[in-house]
Amino acid sequence: MTNNASAPANKTYRLLGADGRPYQSPRKGLFGGHSRSKIYGRLDCPGALRAIKRGQTYQRHRVFFADEATAVAAGYRPCAVCLRDAYRTWRDRQRDKA
Repeated sequence: MTNNASAPANKTYRLLGADGRPYQSPRKGLFGGHSRSKIYGRLDCPGALRAIKRGQTYQRHRVFFADEATAVAAGYRPCAVCLRDAYRTWRDRQRDKA
């Protein structure tokens, strides 16, 4: 009997790189984002999960990142719901630029 819990060896995931271009990865992304709003957050973010439940429009623009640094490099900002501290730091930096 074989264990079906493991993923096939050739399974890949579509992630966005630091340049904002998609690529195939053998590993799942650790962060999710929304390409229209340019926001990234945890995969279990309550705000994103609510949006996903509301309908397909959000899901159509859903993207994934290998890590937080890649999301930032691609031009995404932290989610105010699930990454409060990172969001506050980002917001304060934006105010300092103005």
